[in-house]
Amino acid sequence: MRLSKLTCGTVMLLFLGLIYAWSIFRAPLREMFPEWSLTQLSMTFTISIIFFCVGSFIAGKVTLKVAHRTVICISAAMILAGLVLITLLLDAGSGMRSLAVLYIFYGVLGGGGVGLSYNAVISSVNMWFPGKTGMASGILLLGFGIGGLALGSVVNLITGHLGVTPVFAILGVILAVVLFSMSFVIKAPAKKDLESLAAAKQPDAGKVPVRPAAIKDYTLTEMLKTPTFWIFFCWLTAAATGGLLVMNSAATIAVYFGAPAVIGLIVSVFNGIGRPVAGVIFDLMDSYRAMMINGGILILSGIVLVIGTLTGQTAIIFIGLPLVGLAYGGSPSLTAGSCMSFFGPKNFSVNFGAITFALVPAALIGPLVSSKLQESSGGSYLTTFIMLIIVGVVTLGLVMILNSVVRRKNA
Repeated sequence: MRLSKLTCGTVMLLFLGLIYAWSIFRAPLREMFPEWSLTQLSMTFTISIIFFCVGSFIAGKVTLKVAHRTVICISAAMILAGLVLITLLLDAGSGMRSLAVLYIFYGVLGGGGVGLSYNAVISSVNMWFPGKTGMASGILLLGFGIGGLALGSVVNLITGHLGVTPVFAILGVILAVVLFSMSFVIKAPAKKDLESLAAAKQPDAGKVPVRPAAIKDYTLTEMLKTPTFWIFFCWLTAAATGGLLVMNSAATIAVYFGAPAVIGLIVSVFNGIGRPVAGVIFDLMDSYRAMMINGGILILSGIVLVIGTLTGQTAIIFIGLPLVGLAYGGSPSLTAGSCMSFFGPKNFSVNFGAITFALVPAALIGPLVSSKLQESSGGSYLTTFIMLIIVGVVTLGLVMILNSVVRRKNA
């Protein structure tokens, strides 16, 4: 029963991850609307990230009173309506009006709908795996991380045959069908289920190191008043920013160093792999050690990329890029597990939704800093890779502060 929930949840997040493969649509839309700047097109993705966080937070609040399946069905309706309306309302003769259509229906409805299901799936499935939330989160987020990579080529093929406009409606229908049909499997465990899960866990209690438990189940208001939350929030912002310094430019980095752009997709592959790997590490260690390892990988990736740039060895660059993907992919898994560890399981869905807002400043800061550094260095990525090391050091410092604060509170 637990395996079916984990499998369905992973498949759902796999399809939901596709909506964030915005680069698939950018080139054909630019061809259809040559008057749109890259900044205007990129704003669609930024809006979708913001409303993804809003949707995740709302789902956290709503699922305290409403079944997770209901929230997923609402999400399916929002995504279907948003993507179908894009197909119906995009007009090559009305550039600014069509840009507003993208912002509203892809960014607001699409991004918000994905956020609703994202939180509902993760918060409900994780409850079925007490003591293994890192592993469960990692497998779920593996689907979300590789969705654009795994299915993007299919969407790209359809776009080549039908054009970009009808693809949105096709995608909306597919996502709605997947979400609605699999929502029947997704539900939070009842009280008797939790009791049996706890009883089944007891024989193995001595095999896995026990991390410091939350002193209590924090409400959202209580959590927001703690220094633990704000330090943790800053850690996630820094960790995501570090990854986005490179993730958004992986294809152009590959071309810069003389390789085909498709080689840059190796970062996305390791972004997916990093999620279950970090989840397993979290289950085997405490939050702090897992977060320290994540920061260490981020620093190592920057060092390797700097060495590759200074020596001109492309092979070294393509050792560093997967390390960036591992670190970036690991942070969402560590976020889900650590949120439950620090603030308790009772209000996990709403607390987790609040923490995902850290992705908003990361989505704004990472790509902006990367582009500014590249411009100021005459097109070189050396300063970007140096900044990656600096951000990695910042994440380690924040973990040390977080560890000190939590230990002092629990003393």
